[in-house]
This record gives sequence, structure tokens and C-alpha cells, in this order.
Amino acid sequence: MIQVENIFKSFGEVEVLKGINLSVQAGEVVSLIGSSGSGKSTLLRCLNYLEKVDRGKIVIDGIELKESHTNIGKIRREVGMVFQQFNLFPHMTVLENIMEAPIQVLKKSRQDAMETAQRLLDKVGLSDKAHVYPRKLSGGQQQRVAIARALAMNPKIMLFDEPTSALDPELVGEVLSVMKELAQEGMTMVIVTHEMAFARDVAHRVIYMHNGIIEEEGKPEELFNHPKSEKLKSFLGRVI
Repeated sequence: MIQVENIFKSFGEVEVLKGINLSVQAGEVVSLIGSSGSGKSTLLRCLNYLEKVDRGKIVIDGIELKESHTNIGKIRREVGMVFQQFNLFPHMTVLENIMEAPIQVLKKSRQDAMETAQRLLDKVGLSDKAHVYPRKLSGGQQQRVAIARALAMNPKIMLFDEPTSALDPELVGEVLSVMKELAQEGMTMVIVTHEMAFARDVAHRVIYMHNGIIEEEGKPEELFNHPKSEKLKSFLGRVI
């Protein structure tokens, strides 16, 4: 589903990704962990062409990412992304936020978009908030709306960039529960997270990044219980 071959990415003189190779199978949940600045979010943004790689190749569902409007548009219709910040349109209701992209991009009818939005709001436990504006919602509720908005495009892959990092601790669980449900339904997911318990419980594979490279990867029980890298041992000692 996702194939990353030897990608490099720099910002100015700072090399952030240093030859990353990664494959993700359909239905697989992969968690990216590591310290801030290790390249996790940059890698995720490259998968959706929010950042252009300097070298290497990325293939999503058989489509190689290239700098063309048609190619990138097709990829973004297949790949949903949820960010740290919710980025909801403040002047639109929750329902309208979810309906907007299917109407504008997928050219769905307003009725079809509304039915999809209502179904997704029910899925994320917010069916009673359809006509509320974002400012009236908690952070956890806004993030669940953001997930519903991404799902409204019917993506084959979901990318999550630290989706709980901007939330108060008591709101984290409600977002993670929605993500767990998606994983159980077989959604292909790549998740940058600092929630180690979530990565342990939900991911099929955990990847530890350090200084722009993949330092270690494996099944959660192996990586958390028997880390091989001294860098990973040190990282886990700090966060668990």
C-alpha cells in the first residue's frame, strides 16, 4: 500500500531524513515513535506530498508521487491526514466542515455529503454536535470532527501526526478510542505518536526513528520489551 525507497529530505543545511526505506501493507497499523526532531512528522508529511523529498521514491497504492496536479490530487483523495491542530473552519458548523471537501473535491451532491457526514459523526460519537460551531467544542471533540472530516473523503490510508499532543490529558482517550476502532476495522494507518501504550496495544509494527534514520523496528512486544538499540533503550527509559 505504501512503499518508501531511500528518501532524503533537507531543510536548508539541515538533513532531516537520511535514506528512509519503509513499506506498509494494506490493513497494517504502523506507529512512528522517537524524540522530537527525529524526522517522524517530516516523513509523514512526505507521504502526502505536503513536503517534497529531495531524493528517493514514494509509491502509494501503486501510484508514484510526482510533481503533477493530477497525480498529487489523486493521492490526497486516497490518503487522509489528521494533524496536531484541528484546523476546522470556524465559520462552518461541524456538519458543514465534514461536508465541504466531498462536495468541492469529490463533487458529491449536498444530500449524499450530508448523509455521509451524519454517519461519520455517529461513528465518532458526536451526532448531537452536527449544528454546533467548532468554538463550542472541546479539543477532543474538535479532533474527532477532524477525523470524521478526513474519513468523509473515503481514504484508503489514514495518516495521524501526533493527533493527541494538543489535548488535555483527560481528552486523549476519546480520540484514541476512535483510532482503535478504525484499526480494528482494517484501515491502513501510519501514526506519529507519543502515546506508548497506544502504540503497544494497537500497532502491528512500531518504528523508532532517531536523527533522521530508522534506528529499529519490530512488533510492539519485541521492540518495547527487548529493544536492541542503546538509543531506543535510552528513549524508552525516558518515556515509559
